[in-house]
Amino acid sequence: MADPLRLGEADAGELLTLQRAAYVTEAQAHDDPGLPPLTESLGELVEVLRDRACFAWGTRENGRLIAAVRILVRGESAEVGRLVVAPDQQRRGLGRGLLLAAEARLPVTVKKLTLFTGEHSTGPLRLYPAVGYRETHRTPEQGYHLVHFEKTRAR
Repeated sequence: MADPLRLGEADAGELLTLQRAAYVTEAQAHDDPGLPPLTESLGELVEVLRDRACFAWGTRENGRLIAAVRILVRGESAEVGRLVVAPDQQRRGLGRGLLLAAEARLPVTVKKLTLFTGEHSTGPLRLYPAVGYRETHRTPEQGYHLVHFEKTRAR
């Protein structure tokens, strides 16, 4: 996998398109078309990308954005979100590689990473424990549960 690229405001439109394409199957699996990644507006995404606490990374292939992740850093904690891979590029290890590369580029002050996914998200539910995340708890959502994970960084 190529080194991830830092994403910014100029990438917002393409990132939003990738995000929506990647989350359609999640919405179907959870019978929830109102998932936040599908309803987020371009303006909202631009605001997130402007936040200095947001570290957004992506992978491009032949100029096309094919994978992305956002990590919001809050002191010693960081929340991983919106790890997405283009539907036609899945099962190539892009999500895993990008997540690990993004984690490695976080400030050394970050000690703990958290994330969540839906209980019917089979790919992420396999991926996160495989890269060191452990399930901490589940919370009810509209007809399903969110599965929360945590990872402590060794430094």
